[in-house]
Amino acid sequence: MRHPLAFHIRLQTMLKDEMGATMVEYSLMVAFIAMVAVAANATLGTNLNAKFESFAGLFP
Repeated sequence: MRHPLAFHIRLQTMLKDEMGATMVEYSLMVAFIAMVAVAANATLGTNLNAKFESFAGLFP
C-alpha cells in the first residue's frame, strides 16, 4: 500500500497546476473575440450593403 503522504503531495501538485485554468481562459477569450467579430461583420456588412446600393442608385 502506498503512503498517504505521497498521495497528498501528488494531489497538491495537481491542484497547483494552472495549465487547465489557462486553457479555459484562452478559450473564453477566443470565444468572446469570435462573437465580437461575427457581430461586427453583421453590422458592417449591412451598413456597407446599404452604402453600395445607394451609390449604385446614382447611376442609371
